[in-house]
Amino acid sequence: MSTILKNNSETVAHTPGRASSIGVWILQGVLAAIIAGGGISKLAGDPVMVDMFADIGAGQSLRYLVGALEVAGGVGLLIPTLAGLASLGLAALLTGAVITDQFVLEQSPWLPLALLVVAAVIARTRWSRTEAVVGTLLRR
Repeated sequence: MSTILKNNSETVAHTPGRASSIGVWILQGVLAAIIAGGGISKLAGDPVMVDMFADIGAGQSLRYLVGALEVAGGVGLLIPTLAGLASLGLAALLTGAVITDQFVLEQSPWLPLALLVVAAVIARTRWSRTEAVVGTLLRR
Protein backbone atom coordinates (compact mmCIF):
# COMPACT_ATOMS: atom_id res chain seq x y z
CA MET A 1 0.00 0.00 0.00
CA SER A 2 1.35 3.39 -0.89
CA THR A 3 0.48 6.74 0.61
CA ILE A 4 -0.07 10.03 -1.08
CA LEU A 5 0.86 13.30 0.63
CA LYS A 6 -2.03 15.73 0.59
CA ASN A 7 -2.05 19.31 1.94
CA ASN A 8 1.46 18.80 3.41
CA SER A 9 0.10 17.12 6.55
CA GLU A 10 -2.74 14.78 5.66
CA THR A 11 -1.99 11.37 4.17
CA VAL A 12 -4.52 9.35 2.25
CA ALA A 13 -4.18 5.62 1.72
CA HIS A 14 -4.18 4.54 -1.90
CA THR A 15 -4.97 0.96 -2.87
CA PRO A 16 -4.01 0.37 -6.50
CA GLY A 17 -5.55 -3.11 -6.59
CA ARG A 18 -9.13 -2.06 -5.87
CA ALA A 19 -10.07 -1.38 -9.49
CA SER A 20 -8.57 -4.66 -10.68
CA SER A 21 -10.37 -6.53 -7.89
CA ILE A 22 -13.67 -5.04 -9.00
CA GLY A 23 -12.83 -5.97 -12.59
CA VAL A 24 -12.18 -9.57 -11.65
CA TRP A 25 -15.46 -9.73 -9.73
CA ILE A 26 -17.25 -8.46 -12.83
CA LEU A 27 -15.51 -11.13 -14.93
CA GLN A 28 -16.53 -13.76 -12.37
CA GLY A 29 -20.16 -12.62 -12.48
CA VAL A 30 -20.31 -12.57 -16.27
CA LEU A 31 -18.58 -15.95 -16.59
CA ALA A 32 -20.85 -17.41 -13.89
CA ALA A 33 -23.97 -16.23 -15.74
CA ILE A 34 -22.80 -17.56 -19.11
CA ILE A 35 -21.59 -20.91 -17.79
CA ALA A 36 -24.50 -21.54 -15.41
CA GLY A 37 -26.97 -20.52 -18.13
CA GLY A 38 -25.44 -23.08 -20.48
CA GLY A 39 -25.53 -25.69 -17.74
CA ILE A 40 -29.19 -25.02 -17.01
CA SER A 41 -30.07 -25.39 -20.71
CA LYS A 42 -28.24 -28.72 -20.78
CA LEU A 43 -30.02 -29.97 -17.65
CA ALA A 44 -33.41 -28.71 -18.88
CA GLY A 45 -33.08 -30.72 -22.09
CA ASP A 46 -32.88 -27.86 -24.58
CA PRO A 47 -33.27 -29.58 -27.99
CA VAL A 48 -30.13 -27.84 -29.31
CA MET A 49 -28.11 -29.31 -26.44
CA VAL A 50 -29.68 -32.75 -26.82
CA ASP A 51 -28.79 -32.74 -30.53
CA MET A 52 -25.24 -31.47 -29.85
CA PHE A 53 -24.51 -34.25 -27.37
CA ALA A 54 -26.05 -36.78 -29.76
CA ASP A 55 -23.60 -35.53 -32.41
CA ILE A 56 -20.73 -35.92 -29.96
CA GLY A 57 -21.73 -39.56 -29.57
CA ALA A 58 -20.99 -39.89 -25.86
CA GLY A 59 -24.61 -40.24 -24.74
CA GLN A 60 -26.99 -37.96 -22.93
CA SER A 61 -25.51 -38.82 -19.54
CA LEU A 62 -22.52 -36.67 -20.52
CA ARG A 63 -24.93 -33.78 -21.15
CA TYR A 64 -26.24 -34.10 -17.59
CA LEU A 65 -22.73 -34.37 -16.15
CA VAL A 66 -21.45 -31.32 -18.06
CA GLY A 67 -24.60 -29.36 -17.19
CA ALA A 68 -24.23 -30.14 -13.49
CA LEU A 69 -20.53 -29.23 -13.55
CA GLU A 70 -21.31 -25.96 -15.31
CA VAL A 71 -24.00 -24.98 -12.80
CA ALA A 72 -21.72 -25.93 -9.88
CA GLY A 73 -18.83 -23.98 -11.43
CA GLY A 74 -21.02 -20.94 -12.02
CA VAL A 75 -22.19 -20.95 -8.40
CA GLY A 76 -18.62 -21.56 -7.19
CA LEU A 77 -17.42 -18.47 -9.04
CA LEU A 78 -19.71 -16.35 -6.86
CA ILE A 79 -18.43 -17.76 -3.55
CA PRO A 80 -15.18 -15.94 -2.66
CA THR A 81 -13.52 -18.96 -1.03
CA LEU A 82 -14.33 -21.24 -3.96
CA ALA A 83 -13.87 -18.85 -6.90
CA GLY A 84 -10.30 -19.92 -7.67
CA LEU A 85 -11.06 -23.63 -7.52
CA ALA A 86 -14.24 -23.15 -9.56
CA SER A 87 -12.34 -21.26 -12.25
CA LEU A 88 -9.73 -24.04 -12.41
CA GLY A 89 -12.46 -26.64 -12.81
CA LEU A 90 -14.19 -24.57 -15.46
CA ALA A 91 -10.88 -24.09 -17.28
CA ALA A 92 -10.55 -27.88 -17.50
CA LEU A 93 -14.15 -28.22 -18.68
CA LEU A 94 -13.70 -25.48 -21.26
CA THR A 95 -10.50 -27.11 -22.53
CA GLY A 96 -12.61 -30.16 -23.27
CA ALA A 97 -15.20 -27.96 -24.99
CA VAL A 98 -12.54 -26.35 -27.20
CA ILE A 99 -11.19 -29.76 -28.23
CA THR A 100 -14.68 -31.17 -28.81
CA ASP A 101 -15.79 -28.17 -30.87
CA GLN A 102 -12.66 -28.26 -33.03
CA PHE A 103 -12.15 -31.97 -33.60
CA VAL A 104 -15.47 -33.73 -32.95
CA LEU A 105 -18.16 -31.24 -33.92
CA GLU A 106 -15.89 -29.47 -36.44
CA GLN A 107 -17.20 -26.03 -35.50
CA SER A 108 -15.56 -22.84 -34.33
CA PRO A 109 -14.00 -23.14 -30.87
CA TRP A 110 -13.74 -19.35 -30.33
CA LEU A 111 -16.47 -18.96 -27.70
CA PRO A 112 -15.22 -21.71 -25.37
CA LEU A 113 -11.66 -20.53 -26.02
CA ALA A 114 -12.55 -16.98 -24.98
CA LEU A 115 -14.32 -18.29 -21.87
CA LEU A 116 -11.26 -20.44 -21.13
CA VAL A 117 -9.05 -17.34 -21.19
CA VAL A 118 -11.42 -15.57 -18.77
CA ALA A 119 -11.43 -18.60 -16.44
CA ALA A 120 -7.61 -18.68 -16.56
CA VAL A 121 -7.39 -14.98 -15.67
CA ILE A 122 -9.71 -15.53 -12.70
CA ALA A 123 -7.76 -18.61 -11.60
CA ARG A 124 -4.48 -16.68 -11.71
CA THR A 125 -5.92 -13.70 -9.87
CA ARG A 126 -7.44 -15.88 -7.13
CA TRP A 127 -4.40 -18.19 -6.88
CA SER A 128 -3.35 -17.25 -3.33
CA ARG A 129 -6.84 -17.94 -2.01
CA THR A 130 -6.91 -21.25 -3.92
CA GLU A 131 -3.61 -22.29 -2.33
CA ALA A 132 -5.00 -21.46 1.10
CA VAL A 133 -8.16 -23.53 0.54
CA VAL A 134 -6.21 -26.51 -0.79
CA GLY A 135 -3.72 -26.22 2.08
CA THR A 136 -6.56 -26.25 4.59
CA LEU A 137 -8.12 -29.30 2.96
CA LEU A 138 -4.82 -31.20 2.90
CA ARG A 139 -4.16 -30.54 6.58
CA ARG A 140 -7.39 -32.27 7.59
